[in-house]
Amino acid sequence: MNVYELISIGLYVIIMIMIGVYGYRKSTNNSEEFLIGGRKMGPFVTALSAGASDMSGWLLMGLPGAIYTLGLSASWLAIGLTIGAFFNYLIVAPRLRVYTEVANNAITLPVFFENRFRDKSQLLKLVSSVLVLVFFTLYTSAGMVSGGRLFESAFGMDYNIGLWVTSLVVVFYTFIGGFMAVSITDAVQGTIMVIALLLIPTVVVFQFGSVGETINVISAKDIAYMDMLRGTTAISIVSLLAWGLGYFGQPHILVRFMAIDSVKDIKKARRVGMIWMIGTVLGALFLGFFGIAYLQRFDTETMLKFDNSRELSETIFIYLSKALFHPLIGGFLLSAILAAVMSTISSQLLVTSSSMTEDIYKTFFNKHANPKNMLIMSRLSVLAVAVVAFVLALNPQESILGLVGNAWAGFGAAFGPLVILSLLWKRMTVAGALSGMLVGGATVLIWIYVPHNYKEVYEIIPGFLLSFLTTVLVSLVSKPVSKDVEQEFEKVQIELADQNK
Repeated sequence: MNVYELISIGLYVIIMIMIGVYGYRKSTNNSEEFLIGGRKMGPFVTALSAGASDMSGWLLMGLPGAIYTLGLSASWLAIGLTIGAFFNYLIVAPRLRVYTEVANNAITLPVFFENRFRDKSQLLKLVSSVLVLVFFTLYTSAGMVSGGRLFESAFGMDYNIGLWVTSLVVVFYTFIGGFMAVSITDAVQGTIMVIALLLIPTVVVFQFGSVGETINVISAKDIAYMDMLRGTTAISIVSLLAWGLGYFGQPHILVRFMAIDSVKDIKKARRVGMIWMIGTVLGALFLGFFGIAYLQRFDTETMLKFDNSRELSETIFIYLSKALFHPLIGGFLLSAILAAVMSTISSQLLVTSSSMTEDIYKTFFNKHANPKNMLIMSRLSVLAVAVVAFVLALNPQESILGLVGNAWAGFGAAFGPLVILSLLWKRMTVAGALSGMLVGGATVLIWIYVPHNYKEVYEIIPGFLLSFLTTVLVSLVSKPVSKDVEQEFEKVQIELADQNK
């Protein structure tokens, strides 16, 4: 690692640690503050935190690499995610913020499900919390692996050293600072990401003198790079767009909406969040696209390597950061990848620990735990999940990483229809909720692991649709909800209308 890069990364790590200390001093008096920030996050922090915790290293490496390899036809996924994020802000965010507070101040999704449907059996909370615990532990482990690989590929360091650095920093500020520290660090990390993704393609264009000349070089190499339909089918485009459905069921994103200070701030958060997302997605697209031109003109040797390896092409961000900038600035830009990785790890780590504490420990082991005990358990849960994830990351297996790659679809299909219908339809019942969640999750797993001829269809499509239909049908044939559930639903609608005036 160059000494200047080391300075940049060191400064970034110090800032993350300082934010963790700030979070410890400001918002860790009880488990509600530790796990959800006391519901006092501002719209700016909420928006950037939601975006940064969502995107991870995919935005800086996966998407630019796909654009470099396939051209503009790889942009359908980004379009689908952007549309999904917008409707998540529009439909889910305000209703979830109000309803979770009305429903006995629920601070996790499983607790909200239980309170929303008056599920005295606690089965709905148990099943949903187990899903969160298992899949997010694997998600967290994959994030740690990404951090280790980053240090290995970008700085030439040993994988295990990168793994230790990434894990220790994230666990430290999450362990001591809780949700507030995670959200503020996410906001800082989101800012670094958008600066990096807009700066690099801009500098590439300056190397050519104009956007037109840059595009001419790309067209001269292969005009097919300009074709958004290159190598696609109607099914593949729909499948890529369907990634946007996953947003409605991602606990680490939805919890940001639950934590915002007021439902009136949702509109501000939506504006900030969508500007951030469009800016970063366009930056990632242009980075990969203009990277084609840069290598074509200035480094044909590296171009041949990238053209022959999809894995290498995903390092185009790292390559341009080093090729275009002084190592001090390059180190700052490379910290954007570390920021993306850390923001996702910390968010998933906190959601998993909240499931262990609020949904499992308090429900089944200590129903009358006082705030101090809950805070201690919240911190111990962060540590426990981190240790398990770290052990898995020491020897990463393809089976684990493959499972994590499908978790977006699993959460989207299992929780997405459940979240949407619980917020919009008062006739929904606990039987419908549980049935739909199980059918959605099972459909995704069957679609992935059982051989069939429709693998081109992204598994979230059948999973989401069957979950939605099952929830509606079972709710209609099961016993109607009680009057107090209907009254609570109506109360939420009235409060929403009042706050939106």
